[in-house]
Amino acid sequence: MPTHDPDWEDAPAPRIVRPFTITAGRTRPKVDLPVEATLRLEEHAKDRAWPSAAVAHVVDVCHLRSVAEVSALVSMPIGVVRVLLADLVEAGHVAVQNTLTDKSSSDERRDLIERTLRGLRAF
Repeated sequence: MPTHDPDWEDAPAPRIVRPFTITAGRTRPKVDLPVEATLRLEEHAKDRAWPSAAVAHVVDVCHLRSVAEVSALVSMPIGVVRVLLADLVEAGHVAVQNTLTDKSSSDERRDLIERTLRGLRAF
């Protein structure tokens, strides 16, 4: 008789769609996107139709979040998210904000590191 295993019930369901199908087989983004890069959704990109549900989901959560945070929130591998975001950046729908400069304060640096770690832990 099978035993009741509560950990099994909480396990994520298997993916039905392979990640490479979401990116049309592409594995490298056209734009260099570090995992800590903060994104900004351009105003004209709001409330428009997107070519797939995956892209729409990325767009829904990307505003003022890091690449790592977006990956965690949409539950997709970071490589897939980077390819999708790079397409959006190249098309002008998403902008990459400067992350850190020589003039960045210690608080700004700490905040960026903490947000990046939260995003990675969530995934």
